[in-house]
Amino acid sequence: MTSLHHITILGGGLLGGSLALACEAPYQATLWSRRQESTHEALALGIDATSDLAQAVRHADLLVLCVPVGSMAGLLQQAMEAGLPPHCIVTDVGSVKRQPHETLRPLLESMRLRFIGSHPMAGGEKGGITQARADLFHSAACLLTNDEAAPQSDCDAVEQFWKAMGCRTNWCTSSEHDAIVARVSHFPHLLASVGATVGLKHAGLGQYCGGGLRDTTRVASGNPFMWAEILLENRDELLRVLREAQQEMETIGQLLESADFNAVEIWLADAKKKRDGLAR
Repeated sequence: MTSLHHITILGGGLLGGSLALACEAPYQATLWSRRQESTHEALALGIDATSDLAQAVRHADLLVLCVPVGSMAGLLQQAMEAGLPPHCIVTDVGSVKRQPHETLRPLLESMRLRFIGSHPMAGGEKGGITQARADLFHSAACLLTNDEAAPQSDCDAVEQFWKAMGCRTNWCTSSEHDAIVARVSHFPHLLASVGATVGLKHAGLGQYCGGGLRDTTRVASGNPFMWAEILLENRDELLRVLREAQQEMETIGQLLESADFNAVEIWLADAKKKRDGLAR
């Protein structure tokens, strides 16, 4: 198996900071952040952190891009120019996978670097290094993609790394990945935002809400800029899911109009069965 020791994490946000905190022997992590403020906050958490890109990438065995997908290619180019070692494996934590594989491919080929896509399904509605915690990835699903046909030894090493962070790993193509997360991540965020928009339409309604509205709309508090980028990057898959959702809304609407108690109960029971079957 390919040996990974020095992990360079580019991006000082929630995921990058949590990843740095989670790294233990045999891994040694260095966190890079463009913002000095984030670097200082990381240092205060006991993380080996720097804003010097050359220093960060100098000994990298695994480079983890923890920045928005649209920024990955530019940052990888800078890392290469700063002295990224040719043996380094590149991965990411992006919420979509087709775009990184397509945009990073020319850079990877120019230096014969290997890229393996990663998406740990972890995070929170509040971002930033101050929200980082070492257990963020515990029991989280991590989807891995190898559209670039990286050697099996590299794939095994990256998968082992994520398992060491506490993740449950699965392999798929980038297209399969984007279809999956459209349903289980991006669509739920839209549902939460719709719930907040409709449920809290009038000022003052919040004082009457209980756990139901709070729980179902929690992720709507996420960063609007970041989520606008994610939703647009995966809009083709997401639009397919939205059409299905519209059909389901029409179905339950018709059942309510018919006042058919048994049919409404069956519809709700089917949803309950699916929800109760979620992995713990």
